[in-house]
Amino acid sequence: MSSPEKEPSSRPKLRCSKYFDALWFCYSPVHQMQQYYRLGVFDNCTDKFKAFFDCMMLKTKSTPELQEILEAREKEKKHIWTFRTPEEASYYWKELYGHLDNPDE
Repeated sequence: MSSPEKEPSSRPKLRCSKYFDALWFCYSPVHQMQQYYRLGVFDNCTDKFKAFFDCMMLKTKSTPELQEILEAREKEKKHIWTFRTPEEASYYWKELYGHLDNPDE
C-alpha cells in the first residue's frame, strides 16, 4: 500500500514555537538570575515578546502578503560576510598581517 502523497502547500510554514520557547525561557528564574548576576538588572523580555507577537501576527496574513513580507525581511538582513574588492582585501590583509611579511624587522 502506498500512502497518499501530500500536496506541497504554497503557504510557507511559519512556526512560532521557537519564539514561544525563547519567551518562556526568558521568564524563567534561571535566565532572570543570570541577567541579574551579569548585568545587575532583570530582563523584561520585551524583545522576545515582540518577536513572538510578530510571528503570531504574520500567521493571520494572506499567503501573498506573507510571502512579500518574508522576502522583504530576507533582503533587509545584512549578510554574515563582508564582501571586499581585491584591493580592499589586500589593504586589510596587509594592515592585519603585514608584520609577518618581514619577520626580521
